[in-house]
Amino acid sequence: MGELLPFPYEGPGELAPVVLKALRRVVDPEVALNIVDVGLVYGVRVRPEEVEVDVTMTSAACPVADVILGDIVFELEQALPEAMAVEPRLVWEPAWTPERLSPNARRFMGW
Repeated sequence: MGELLPFPYEGPGELAPVVLKALRRVVDPEVALNIVDVGLVYGVRVRPEEVEVDVTMTSAACPVADVILGDIVFELEQALPEAMAVEPRLVWEPAWTPERLSPNARRFMGW
């Protein structure tokens, strides 16, 4: 598959890089970084007719949660076969912490 996924993934191996690339196009506008590098993606399950994405926000009061969820649907619908439904699921456990930031995100934020 090439690159190791930074989140749990269940599904066909050939779709893993497609999913990763699509999710890297989703940007958290509050920090100007993609949701993968911010560590918001907790897991992805690809089934024959559906893809579920468990995602969190940096805080429960995140004012852009709806934007991020909508962008996840948009980017995955563009990348995956047409018949697949995209279901982002907002989860709060475990709570997001700055330790979830990728090394690139840490450098970008000066940490």
